[in-house]
Amino acid sequence: MRPPPHVNPAPVLAARAPSMSDVAALAGVSHQTVSRVLAEHPNVRPRTRARVLAAIDELGYRPNIAARALATGRSRTLGVVSMNSTLYGPASTLYSIEEAAKLAGYFVTVASVRSLDRISLLEATGRLLGQAVDGLVVIAPLASAANALRDLPKDTPIVAVDGDPAAHDAVVRVDQVTGAKVATEHLLAAGHRTVWHVAGPADWLDAQGRITGWQAALERAGAEVPPLLNGDWSARSGYQAGRVLARMPEVTAVFAGNDQMALGVLRALAERERRVPADVSIVGFDDIPEAAFYTPPLTTVRQDFDEVGRRSLHLLIEQITSGIAGTDHTIGGTELIVGTELIVRQSTGPPRT
Repeated sequence: MRPPPHVNPAPVLAARAPSMSDVAALAGVSHQTVSRVLAEHPNVRPRTRARVLAAIDELGYRPNIAARALATGRSRTLGVVSMNSTLYGPASTLYSIEEAAKLAGYFVTVASVRSLDRISLLEATGRLLGQAVDGLVVIAPLASAANALRDLPKDTPIVAVDGDPAAHDAVVRVDQVTGAKVATEHLLAAGHRTVWHVAGPADWLDAQGRITGWQAALERAGAEVPPLLNGDWSARSGYQAGRVLARMPEVTAVFAGNDQMALGVLRALAERERRVPADVSIVGFDDIPEAAFYTPPLTTVRQDFDEVGRRSLHLLIEQITSGIAGTDHTIGGTELIVGTELIVRQSTGPPRT
């Protein structure tokens, strides 16, 4: 039956969600071929696969996840538990995992928690498992998460990012210790007698690793290990520590636990008319996008968050496809460590003679 003359059928068709048959018609292949491409079946020619994927992209086709889950037993959805934080490190880690999952053909559901205590973590993983996710990534940079990680379901594929290797068998983390060593050695090599450190919160594994690396580099060089100044990752806390350091003429080199705290130190030194790097050299950690535009541009340690995301997804998918969960202590642990890179800019130099 034709629609009345005043009704235009085109918007009705445009509003209809594209189906697998529409993808098959546009790509010039069978319905079964589209299904094989979506299932990542190996017996599909690369040229045909590319044509189907192009048709999917052009039509904006979204597979029926529920139907696929019934057919394959997998939802192609991953759960991520993350702290509700705007800090550069955790936020960048979450973004890298989401991007890696997208490239691997997975959807991501995120459960944010205010703290990584046992109750919060178990509640968050329970919510995600209730949505039939294929596996979980837990971003766990706090030491307080160790006990919670030990209590996670043993039969579920789980990867802990920045987690404690003693608490979980499948961990991906950045080599904080070596990154801090390299930063400290860079300042010592420039001729500074010692290096002061503005550290992050004591409960953070990242902060603990950076303290360990800083101290090890000083001890190896036979340099004095100054007392720590503690911050909370914020520029304000770096500024407060910097006001103390700026009043000490013997301070010629500072390693800040992250770039935001380094920014606060820079501000405090400027207020006391102590020039960087002529009077004091500073190294940060993270290489946030703004670090190159500090005054002066900040020497810092870069973390490869993209690599963290790729390795996390690879390790999790390996568990999903093999059917062996990362918390199965009978198979031994897997710890993947991602390296760092020192980015040298204008905030470091030799001490004034």
